[in-house]
Amino acid sequence: DLAQETAVSPQTLTTWIEAIRRKGQAIFYGPPGTGKTYLAQKLAQHLTSEEHGLVDIVQFHPAYSYEDFMQGLRPLSTLDGSLRYEVVPGRFLNFCTEASRLSAPCVLIIDEINRANLTAVFGELMYLLEYRDKEIGLAGGNGRFRIPHNVIILGTMNTADRSIALVDFALRRRFAFIQLPPNFELIQTYHATLGTDPALIHNLLALLTRLNNQINDPHYALGPTYFLQENLAETLEAIWTMEIEPYLEEYFFDQPRRLDAFRWTAVRGQLSVKSKQ
Repeated sequence: DLAQETAVSPQTLTTWIEAIRRKGQAIFYGPPGTGKTYLAQKLAQHLTSEEHGLVDIVQFHPAYSYEDFMQGLRPLSTLDGSLRYEVVPGRFLNFCTEASRLSAPCVLIIDEINRANLTAVFGELMYLLEYRDKEIGLAGGNGRFRIPHNVIILGTMNTADRSIALVDFALRRRFAFIQLPPNFELIQTYHATLGTDPALIHNLLALLTRLNNQINDPHYALGPTYFLQENLAETLEAIWTMEIEPYLEEYFFDQPRRLDAFRWTAVRGQLSVKSKQ
């Protein structure tokens, strides 16, 4: 069922799952639109479904901090209106507390993991990710901490985001990295169930293959999720002009001729789609 939903072969999924269980944490990385978050969520459901484990998701951003993720001082109001400060657990510590009450696998998904300053956000977690059987005291005190044995971390990373360069080798060693190149079979599988015009899908896949050949960079190639929409024939023009073209304008900003070849007015005829009047 998972292979059918994700258009990834059972053999490949088995390899990924074995790596995730061996390391305890993995990062799905690839260009925009390759379904990284979708796949992480589906895998999390698969890993936890048999034993009813816990699944949660958090999205990192440049302002995300150690205090948000691990623990830190937070102001708390009292009944008389004054403020007091207490060390409050962050998202990861709260997740681990809940997971420690269960025996089933529990998966935390960190979306856009490379958008935060990871070494600052993780703190002591850098040590614990490598030594899963150890415990360590946290900077804020409150005893010692270890990652529960049933906690799995799945991250997603967009390779078109330049902040990927900030992911140092120390962190890379602690995760299994799973590459997700564009998988256009997902478009075929999705639209076959909807009964979308096969000719339209065939022409679209040929166009996307040609476009990615022109981009010629696996970190910036276009993925399939832009086109996983119902009524694709009616929405394709809007998708192309408002999502694909702006992306290409940035990538081909100094190559106007190459960009013009993939404007909607140029590719419309190749797709046999009429423009809306």
